[in-house]
Amino acid sequence: MTTIMDKFSLAGRTALVTGGAGLLGRQFTQALGEAGAKVVVADLDHTLAEAHAGKLTDSGIEALPVQVDVTDPASVSGMVASAVNHFGSLDVIVNSAALDPKFDPDNLNAQSGNAFETYPLEAWQKAIDVNLTGMFLACQAAARQMVAQDYGKIINICSTYGLVGPDQRLYERPDGPRQFKPVYYTVSKAGVLGLTKYLATYYAGTNIRVNALTPGGVYNQHDETFLKAYSSRTVIGRMAHQDEMSGAIVFLASEASSYMTGANLVVDGGWTAW
Repeated sequence: MTTIMDKFSLAGRTALVTGGAGLLGRQFTQALGEAGAKVVVADLDHTLAEAHAGKLTDSGIEALPVQVDVTDPASVSGMVASAVNHFGSLDVIVNSAALDPKFDPDNLNAQSGNAFETYPLEAWQKAIDVNLTGMFLACQAAARQMVAQDYGKIINICSTYGLVGPDQRLYERPDGPRQFKPVYYTVSKAGVLGLTKYLATYYAGTNIRVNALTPGGVYNQHDETFLKAYSSRTVIGRMAHQDEMSGAIVFLASEASSYMTGANLVVDGGWTAW
């Protein structure tokens, strides 16, 4: 008899996370590994991927670091091939790699040039290449393997700003130039939902499920001004802890979500409920 906890198990599965050495990527790989999966940590920064994979291995999780440039089709195909060659399958892919303009202490002053009227085409194109085209390429490469094995879970990471426009008031400061969350972020994340729905319906009648996960803001040493402003916009009254997307990612990756496809699981502390 299968229990509910059995449905959440990822034992025997291989899960790959792009952006796997990033803030959320590290949490995703940890959670998937704790649920029993063999994990591929795929990241542009191979040094960080190796370091994180080493930590996972030390904790008893089978982990493989892979360097990938999600804008390069050959690199993305090689990433999938490395996963399959090493672990024998690719059952889950979490597309977490993205350019995301940060407003943490190290990057706070870097966003003052993001006004829409003067936003540079080169910056727009680079972001779309990573956030949307890169996800397309990763889904495409993973899907080829999943079709061949007649099973797969594709999870695309969206954002609340793919559902609603940014509240630019969060980024205002009493001194210094006005700052903005740039245009590409909302546009590319909205595109993630379109890609998710397209793939879900494209693979209708198969054992391939495609869903999105939309996290709210995750605390990462933000300054007190931003933290207070952001927290006041959520129903729960705070930013997310770094591990608070873990349950959602395991749910979407496992058979606990077997009747879901084309859906968007929102974990935003109530940000979009107001």
